[in-house]
This record gives sequence, C-alpha cells and structure tokens, in this order.
Amino acid sequence: MLSTIAKRSLLAAPRRHVLNTSATLAPRWKSSVTLNENNGQEVTNATESIPDFNDSKAAFESKTTKELFRAALCFRLCRIPFLVNHAEDLLGLSRRILGNTVTDAILRATLFGHFCAGEDQKRIEPVLKKLDSVGVGSILDYAAESDESSSEQRAKSSGSPVNHLNRQTARKLHHSAREYSYEDEDQCDRHVEVFQKCINDAASLSKDGFAAVKVTALGNPKLLSRMSQAIIESKRLFQKFDSNLNGYVTREEFEVAYNVFFDKGDRSVDDIFEEFDPHNTGMVDYITWSLNLKPTDLPKITNSCKEIGPLALATPTDEEIELIEAMYERGHTLANTAAETGTRLLIDAEQTRFQPAIDNLVLDLQQIHNQVGKSDKPIIYNTYQCYLKDAPERLRTDLDRAKRFNYHFGAKLVRGAYMESERLLAAVAHLPSPIHETIEDTHACYNDSIDFLLQESTKSAKRKVEIMCATHNQQSIEKALELMEKYGVDRSKNTVCFGQLFGMSDHLSFNLGRSGYRAYKYVPYGEVHEVMPYLLRRARENSAIAGGAAAELGMVIDELKRRLNPMRQSA
Repeated sequence: MLSTIAKRSLLAAPRRHVLNTSATLAPRWKSSVTLNENNGQEVTNATESIPDFNDSKAAFESKTTKELFRAALCFRLCRIPFLVNHAEDLLGLSRRILGNTVTDAILRATLFGHFCAGEDQKRIEPVLKKLDSVGVGSILDYAAESDESSSEQRAKSSGSPVNHLNRQTARKLHHSAREYSYEDEDQCDRHVEVFQKCINDAASLSKDGFAAVKVTALGNPKLLSRMSQAIIESKRLFQKFDSNLNGYVTREEFEVAYNVFFDKGDRSVDDIFEEFDPHNTGMVDYITWSLNLKPTDLPKITNSCKEIGPLALATPTDEEIELIEAMYERGHTLANTAAETGTRLLIDAEQTRFQPAIDNLVLDLQQIHNQVGKSDKPIIYNTYQCYLKDAPERLRTDLDRAKRFNYHFGAKLVRGAYMESERLLAAVAHLPSPIHETIEDTHACYNDSIDFLLQESTKSAKRKVEIMCATHNQQSIEKALELMEKYGVDRSKNTVCFGQLFGMSDHLSFNLGRSGYRAYKYVPYGEVHEVMPYLLRRARENSAIAGGAAAELGMVIDELKRRLNPMRQSA
C-alpha cells in the first residue's frame, strides 16, 4: 500500500491531460449508406458519437484504484531521464545487492506489473477476461526478446576484402566462423509449444482472437542476420541484372549479366532463365526473382561465381540451410495451429538486420495460409514499421504479391520501436540511417499507409485487406476514423482494428471499444528476466514521448482525484 505522502505526491501533478482532437472530424458519425463501386456491397455507418478520448472515467473504469496509483508511479518513473538512461546498470546493481528474488518482486510491483499481464497463461487469464468485459480484445504476446551480442555485431560490420582468396579457402573460413548452438535450437522448439498455447488461448477467448509471434524466438538471431544479408545480396544481384533499371530483367539482360558474374557450367543460360520465367514472358520482375532465388537456393548459383564477393559470402552453408528449414518448419507449425483455430497471427517486426529474413518467412506463410478459398480472412499478418524509409515500397510490393497469387493481405502498421539502435548500428557501419529524418515524415508515412490500405480494402469482395493500426498517436487514430467514414468501412468489421500496448493509452483503447470499434490491447507476458528488454523499451518509449506520457499521467491523476473526492464521484 502506498503511503499517504506518496499518494499526495502522485496526485500533485498539474492538469495537462487535455488531448486535442482533429478538427476535420464531425461531432457525430453521419448516417450513410455507401455503395462500393467495385463489389456492389452496401456499408452502413452507425450514428454513434466519435469516441471522447478525454473521458478519463470511461478510460479507467476497469482499473482498480491501486492499479491507478501504480500506473501514476510508473509514468512518473519513466519521466526521470537518469533512471531511464541507466536502467540496465541500475537493474544489475539491484540484482547484485538485493538478489534476484527481491529485485523481481520490486519489478512485479512496478514496471512488470503495469506493462505485462503476468508470467504464464494461467496468471494472465483474469486480465484477458477483464479486458473482454469492457469491449477490448487481446493480442497475446510472449514477450521474451533475443539479440546478437555486440561483439558479434561488431565482427559483422568490420569485414575485410577476400577477393584474393580462392573459393575453397574462403568457404572454409566462412563456415568456421559460423557456429550455432543446438541448445538454442531446443529452446526454439520449446518456444513453439508456448506460442501454440498462446494461439489456442486466444482462440478460446474470442472468435476473432489475435496472437503475436517474434521470429527471433523461432531461430537463432545470428542465423536471421546471415539470412537477411543473403536476401539483400540477392536483391542487389537483381538490380545488377536490370541494366536499364525499369524493374524487369529481360532474357537478353539476364544472359549478358550472367556471363559477367558466373562461369559457364553444364546448363545453358537459356535453361536457367526459363526457371525464373516458367510462363515464357521474356522478362522477370523482382517478385518472381525473389520466389526463385531464396537464401536456400543461392548455393546452386554461387558455386559458379567467377569471384568470391558479397553474394558468395552471404550464401548459407549446409548447416545454415538445415537450420533455416527447421525455422520454417516451426513457422508453418504455428501457422497451421492459427489456421485450425481461426486465430489471426501477427508476426512482429524487429531490427532491420533481421527484417528481410522475417519478411521472407512471412511471405511464404501468407501465400499458403491466406489463400482465397482456403481461408475467408488473412490468418498471417506482417508488420510494417513506418519510421523506415523503405516501408511504403515494401508495403506496395507485398500487396502486389498478394494480388498476383490471390491471397488475403493482413498488415499491422506501427511507427517503430528500435530507433536508437538502428541509427547507432547504421553509424557504426558507415551506412545511411534507415529511419526517416523527421518525426513529421514518420507521421506522414503512417497516415499515408492507412489511406493506401483502406482504399485497397474496397477493391475486392473476395480478396480481403485487413489493417491493425497499432499506434498510440491520437491524431493517426482520428485520421483513420475519418478515412473509414470516407471509404464506407464498417467499424464493427475486422477491416480496421486498433491496438495499443497493455499499460499505455487506455484513453484510446477503452473509448474506441465503447464506441463499437475493434479495439485491442497488446498483452505481453513471460518470466520477469525474459521480458526485461521489452520492459526497458517501454520505459524508453514513455520517456521519449514526454508529451503523450504527461497527458496520460494527467488523466490517471484526474481519475484518482475523482475517485478519492466524494464530491466528484457522482460526476
């Protein structure tokens, strides 16, 4: 129980919580029937008020007073730069002095208790039922995070020229530098069991349940980094073959480039090109190229490289191909479970050094499990981080792929969660930052992506496009509501869902849910020591978005004052 002095301190914050709403929205939803020109469907918008995101009573009605005091404490702690900037060091010091048991107990009473639902499925069940009772769904997320060590990352970024080595020597050096722990593989197999339980729990709670998966829990992060580099080098090879840069490689361009980079083998260049162009169109675009030259396919061409360059060095070894196939098998196991239970599976975005490999796996899963005729909705969602400069291009390419192969498309839109580490890694590697230069550019990318996908969602009755708007930005949510009205999107359908992290932006989630929109909380769980990277990122994010955190803290304090003041309880 917090002391009286602590309570007074928490309640002493200034009232800075008024959140402006967009002036572009009408005060009430208009009654309208919109005819979709492409599929002839009628969509009726309900005549309900726009969510009042300043309604703190509605936002926190499911919270106990004790939980509100904890929320106020956590938000205040996240606003202390020293604590946020030295959190890992302070945590290590606490474990050395107080021990793990006491330290974990402190975390459970503060950051862990506020931002995580519990340590296992049994402990999180009451939390999920409580959310469901107030019209908010749950996205279950096993929040353990994996990463490469900094020394391995530095080794990756400091390579030396190897063109003078013969192919056999280079491959031996390459193979000896890549060792993988089979204990890690066993751990990945155990993660599959955890995720399967997560998917089944999500299905049992709601017919439209979601579960979230991190691919770094299914495969060694070092392997994902290697696989991503192979995909990048394969794309660079396509760009080298595309001599006129028109997005297509013709038979003639293919023959010229192949003879430049590869030795002539037993097969003719025409035979090789026909594998890339089975329909004999005379040209190949990047979508077709990427399907025919996956990382596991690279050895069949790099064995003929005239020189040992980046592509040959990025080519997976036999051991790595075996591990990649095991990771894909885990992914398909989870996708099968999701399809069988009707649970939508959100594949989280991670650092850019892993993302190409993650995308490659997701596209493979989507093409199988999102097929029109096999499923009536997208089972597999990919995640797009809109603070990345290449997000619009990836989004359009992936949607084009869905159209070409006739499968439903599911996209989760986020702004991004690894800005500091992405910029640091780019600087260390002397590469341009992949992150937009300004926050305004990120906002524009996010809002434009919503607009693009909502337009696409109206173009086909059979092939669905669904969007999870995972954001704490009120202006982007208001923009999405405006666009839903503009395009006649029914708020009660899964075309657009809104998601916020557990412990953050309750004024958005609960007020959206009360107004009939598909609102969800991203509910992380896991052992305290496993989810610490997640918790530390939550603290940094709350510190970085000081204005939003201050506004939310103000709303929490206002609700506490209302509850503790008998004169205001009836308001």
